[in-house]
Amino acid sequence: MKTLVTYLSQTGNTKKIAEAIYEEVAGEKDIKDIKDASNFEGYDLVFVGFPVMQFNIPEKISNFVKANVAGKNIAFFMTHAVPEGSEAIQSWTGSCKDIAEAGNYLGSFECQGELAQHVIDMLLKADDPQMKAFGEMGPSTKGQPDESRVQKAKEFAKEIQGKLQ
Repeated sequence: MKTLVTYLSQTGNTKKIAEAIYEEVAGEKDIKDIKDASNFEGYDLVFVGFPVMQFNIPEKISNFVKANVAGKNIAFFMTHAVPEGSEAIQSWTGSCKDIAEAGNYLGSFECQGELAQHVIDMLLKADDPQMKAFGEMGPSTKGQPDESRVQKAKEFAKEIQGKLQ
C-alpha cells in the first residue's frame, strides 16, 4: 500500500502533525506540502491536513481534494486554536465528509494548535465580541500541539491504516 501525507501549514502546527502521521504510516509513503502535490494518482491512501482558517477548510484544500478524491481512500487531519470538543469542530469535520464524497472517507483527526501572535492581535482588535474572546484564548494555545496531541495523531494514523487491512 502506498500512502501520501499532504498538508497546508502556515505556522508549523499542521506540519508537526503531518510529520507524526507520516512517521507512523507503514509501507511505501510520501510526505508533501500541498503546493508540491499535483494529485492523488498512484496512492492507495491519502491523509490531507490543514489549519482551520476563518472557521472553515481552506478553499485551496477543498478544491484540491474535490478534484482528486474520486475512488481514493482519504482521511483528514486539522489543527485549530479552539479546545478539542468545541461545538464548532463538528461542522469542520462534517465539511471534510462533504468534500470527500466522491472518495472513501475514512475519518478525521483534529487537535489544538498554537494561535499565531499576529492572529491574536487581529482578533483582540475586532469589534465582534466572539472574535475578541477567541483572541483572549490565544495565550492558552502556547506550545500546542503538545506531545500528547502528537501521540494521538500517531494513533489516528494506525487506526486509519487498520481500516484498510
